[in-house]
Amino acid sequence: MQHTAVNVNGQPRPLEGVASHATALDWLRDTGLSGSKEGCAEGECGACAMLLATPTPEGGTAWTPVNACLVPVLALNGQEIVTAEGLGDVEALHPVQEKLAEAGGSQCGYCTPGFACSMAGEYYRADREPSEHGEDCPEHGANGFDLHALSGNLCRCTGYRPIRDAAYALGEPEAGDPLAERRDRPAPAPVPTDHEVDGARFIRPATLAEALRLLADEPDATLVAGSTDWGVEVNLRGRRAPLVVAIEQLEELRTLEVGADVIEIGAALPLSEVEQRLAGEVPLLAQLFPQFASRLIRNRGTIGGNLGTGSPIGDTPPALLALEAKVVLARIDGEAVVEREVELAEYFTGYRQTVRRRDELIRAIRIPRPLARVTAFHKIAKRRFDDISSVAVAFALDIEGGVVTRARIGLGGVAATPLRALATEQALVGKVWNVATIRAASAILRGEGTPMSDHRASADYRSLMLGSALLKLYSSTVIDQSGTDSKEASA
Repeated sequence: MQHTAVNVNGQPRPLEGVASHATALDWLRDTGLSGSKEGCAEGECGACAMLLATPTPEGGTAWTPVNACLVPVLALNGQEIVTAEGLGDVEALHPVQEKLAEAGGSQCGYCTPGFACSMAGEYYRADREPSEHGEDCPEHGANGFDLHALSGNLCRCTGYRPIRDAAYALGEPEAGDPLAERRDRPAPAPVPTDHEVDGARFIRPATLAEALRLLADEPDATLVAGSTDWGVEVNLRGRRAPLVVAIEQLEELRTLEVGADVIEIGAALPLSEVEQRLAGEVPLLAQLFPQFASRLIRNRGTIGGNLGTGSPIGDTPPALLALEAKVVLARIDGEAVVEREVELAEYFTGYRQTVRRRDELIRAIRIPRPLARVTAFHKIAKRRFDDISSVAVAFALDIEGGVVTRARIGLGGVAATPLRALATEQALVGKVWNVATIRAASAILRGEGTPMSDHRASADYRSLMLGSALLKLYSSTVIDQSGTDSKEASA
């Protein structure tokens, strides 16, 4: 068996003998680093947050907060992490810990280590700059701290005001801060891994071709990228896989190219990186990203994983359907990697079923250009952030001379699969963009799909939300006298 180890708080720790399904959280606690806590075991509370050294486009390192409860610890082979214990101790508190203590940001303390790690990730964000808005902007401090960096961390007894006060009191890292200086050096490179314990294997292939050959030989292998879905299956449902193949660090799956005719996004590029690198290039996705789970989840979750699970309540499929995206599927044929392109509207075939063959994986997603001028993403959920949608609706429309010339509408949470609202699209095209058109089309939209009742929402409620979505879009759209939309519609 090859040597496996992870650098924890500056010290290498061996991974020999670790089960292939073990999470970083369980492993950390088993090794005596009990600062990380298990609250929910599904990535919703952030009590387990840790910092992972990830590469930046400039060749340096970013300290990225992630949920330790979801990351397979073997995916960290050769990597570098920092836990709450690595930030500071009672003799020399880290600035984040110091400000939390001063502001009274901890009571029972259970969630505090996770808050400290997420806060430290924002503290060390290289492009964090003082904000001119100050107290006028409730979600950004005068020190440039983005409060959404804590959106995946929950506290049930302190209350969030003192935690926010602590975040907004942070200054810049001082000279000589080792974690700040670490940002100037490259992040650890991916380490090919083949680890087997008790008949179960964890493999990290070195290349896409190697991964596809493995998948051709072992079609029942479980593919893992961000593991924000599979990690929940492991923790809450006790799922175990005889073979796990980690693909999130394959360079061929981490590309992002913005061309004149198409935008291609690598299937394993984390959503946070997609958001940052697109920088608003696709307005519909820019509206979606802040509503997709939490920053902790987006730091690991991928578009490829969201599509690969085939879930009818994933947030990216409705938006990608409205954008008429295509899925690029790859497989091995002899020594060559062969690809095929599938319209996303034809990709889903049933509940958690798709056209992807067992020897294929998703390499990329392609979004054709030009993009629609009027777009909006509406997510109906019990919480504004960090929640699963009951209904998701994405709009992409072109309006010329006050008339709808093109309409694409993606829906999630109202059928066994994500789907296009084809009947509503047809009812809009060629019609004047006015209240009468909207009301007629809304009645049709309300009947799209086959919504069901569950613990998140009733079927009637889901239909009602569909019916109101177009009215919400219309009210947020401004048409100038020439008939051209003068601003992007927003959710």
